Amino acid sequence: MAKRIKIKDLLNSTDFGQEATVMGWVKTFRNNQFIAINDGSTIKNIQAVVDFNSFDESLLKRLTTGAAVSLTGEIVESLGKGQRIEIKVNTLEILGDSDAEKFPLQPKKHSLEFLREIAHLRFRTNTFNAVFKVRHALAYAVHKFFNDKGFLYLHTPIITASDAEGAGEMFRVSTIDPDHIPRNDDGTVNYKEDFFGKATNLTVSGQLEGELAAMAFGDIYTFGPTFRAENSNTTRHLAEFWMIEPEMAFYDLNDNMDLAEELLKYVISYALENCADELEFLNSRLSEEEKLKPQADRSELDLLSKLKFCLENNFERITYAEAIQILRNSKPNQKKQFKYLIDSWGADLQSEHERFLVEKHFKKPVILTDYPADIKSFYMRLNEPDAEGRTTVRAMDILFPGIGEIVGGSQREERLEKLEKRMEEMHIPSEEMSWYLDTRRFGTAPHAGFGLGFERLVLFVTGMTNIRDVIPFPRTPKNAEF
Repeated sequence: MAKRIKIKDLLNSTDFGQEATVMGWVKTFRNNQFIAINDGSTIKNIQAVVDFNSFDESLLKRLTTGAAVSLTGEIVESLGKGQRIEIKVNTLEILGDSDAEKFPLQPKKHSLEFLREIAHLRFRTNTFNAVFKVRHALAYAVHKFFNDKGFLYLHTPIITASDAEGAGEMFRVSTIDPDHIPRNDDGTVNYKEDFFGKATNLTVSGQLEGELAAMAFGDIYTFGPTFRAENSNTTRHLAEFWMIEPEMAFYDLNDNMDLAEELLKYVISYALENCADELEFLNSRLSEEEKLKPQADRSELDLLSKLKFCLENNFERITYAEAIQILRNSKPNQKKQFKYLIDSWGADLQSEHERFLVEKHFKKPVILTDYPADIKSFYMRLNEPDAEGRTTVRAMDILFPGIGEIVGGSQREERLEKLEKRMEEMHIPSEEMSWYLDTRRFGTAPHAGFGLGFERLVLFVTGMTNIRDVIPFPRTPKNAEF
């Protein structure tokens, strides 16, 4: 039997006259002659040509959309448009039938909303073939970037007793029988009877543990699942998502910004170089969607242009105070078009504000720094009060077009007394965080880090508009299928 060859390799072949075996799924079968087959190795199909008279009619009737097939034939030069080669079929086997009347993915365009309802089959569509190929490439590029820079890849715990963000929106991990809950004398749950002997949760971040390793290895990064029990059904939130979190000893805020910008440009460039077919398909798909929007709502750049634009421009770096001034004086704010109006320093910026800065004002990615301490986490390094006595922290957020915040980070507070005071002010018990404070007690050093939401990165690079469409199995409120 001829050697099986993947369609991606076959499409680049010049072995005309040679025999090859292809296995894949039928996309279409037309005129009882032309089979379009895809095996998942590429977004492109290969055409196989069968001689109707050479095969039993009952076999050909089983060549329905979605059926799995194995065929062997001669590689020949194609006479049709849009393809260089095709297979002239000699033998054909149905590996798995697909009932044409029940299979929901027929050869037509399906809405993304419909495909979310049959998420277990959406991988077989061109759109999701492209999206998850890009996701794979971006994940690989992240690991390659850090590995080539000498970073250590650290696996941080998924089950934790700490709340890194202080948000409190965490999933509880417990083996306590809900029908027989052990309680203390005051009625509270007695977690000493639980599996870990204390209250534990699914992690929202690997940062705090990452800092411990950075104080020994210098440069580390984590890349793993994180969880947020936020009852949000927006197009930008998931209950389970992946985070990339590097932590670097001896870095200040400027070093941190430089690394984050370099990382984003590297992975976008990698995707452009290694997912050309997929991104071209997604670019065309997005362009068709844009045509259906009112002129005022259409993007100024297509997907490929937007990606290249990010590579070709240095990210604009401004302080939070400068951003507030720009937003206060902006037309949307003056005309009360923002849903959340900006009237004073100290406001927590919303997505509409972030996107205005990126898409309308600067028209390039923006890095915001030096946020008010009151709206940021306890571990961020305090700046000296400004001329007006306002306290800020050495935080930085990177804002991207169409996405808003894609990276959040800071220089960490390495001074023990300052950190302990901040924790006290924010009601974070220092005795439970003694292990974290030890990094400030023994050989403390300046250090910094950031978190990159992986799904938001995939969302940006693919041009998709709903974060549920860039993760294989989305976890959202009232939804935990598969």
